[in-house]
Amino acid sequence: MTQAQRPDQVPQQRRNGEPARQGCYVYGIFPGDIEVDPDFTGVGDPPGKIKAVRDDDLAAVISTVDLDRPLGTPDDLRAHTKVLDESVTEVPVLPMRFGAVLSDEDAVATELLQANHDEFASALREIDGRVQYVVVGRYVERAILSEVLSENREAQQLHQEIKGTDPAATRDASIRLGEIISNAIEVKRANDTRLLIKRMDGHCVASAVRAPSNELDAAHVAVLVERDRESEFEQVFDGLAGDWDGRVQLRVLGPMAAYDFVVTSVPRG
Repeated sequence: MTQAQRPDQVPQQRRNGEPARQGCYVYGIFPGDIEVDPDFTGVGDPPGKIKAVRDDDLAAVISTVDLDRPLGTPDDLRAHTKVLDESVTEVPVLPMRFGAVLSDEDAVATELLQANHDEFASALREIDGRVQYVVVGRYVERAILSEVLSENREAQQLHQEIKGTDPAATRDASIRLGEIISNAIEVKRANDTRLLIKRMDGHCVASAVRAPSNELDAAHVAVLVERDRESEFEQVFDGLAGDWDGRVQLRVLGPMAAYDFVVTSVPRG
């Protein structure tokens, strides 16, 4: 096998007088009968048109990229996910990790599809008819601070001590109050995440907790949902959003490819 090139391994400058080197950027693995819109573009500058490389009952969606241009811009990442997420409501999609590049289409067919046929075919069967959503909860700052102060006597006292005083004179108290609030939110996040997962139980196939992206995150959970049960998932989400109204701002992202459940990498040689 040839080793996939990571974005940080791609040369950043062309060598004088030599043509740009090209490779095949791999977005994901699809059923072999996938139909690709010839006008759809992917990563790169300018963006490359996507196409399917087929082998037996599998297909890899790829586009040609200039290897002398480093990958990894926000536009590249958006293009990568768009190619995958545009298809997920119609066909099963096995996402590849961002930045997977092979030398040419023959390598994609033989070293990727043929060499991993059974694994890929099994994974596609597993996620057929399923899509991922990501549920993100963010505490309403005023509400959660009020909640913490009402539950912690020391926090109340520190808050009163600090209020209306010179910040320099109450620096230690401010630091201690910040620690109490941060620790309390961490505990609440764990409890609220467990509650969210419990409410989703029976309405999703699987769940995966993501690390918080903000200190006020209440929950950040990916769920794998059967496409024919999406209405159930939406009802559970709406009910939880109603229960948390004014305390947690809840939003849902998706449908999207099952990044948290079946993402794979180009095998290394």
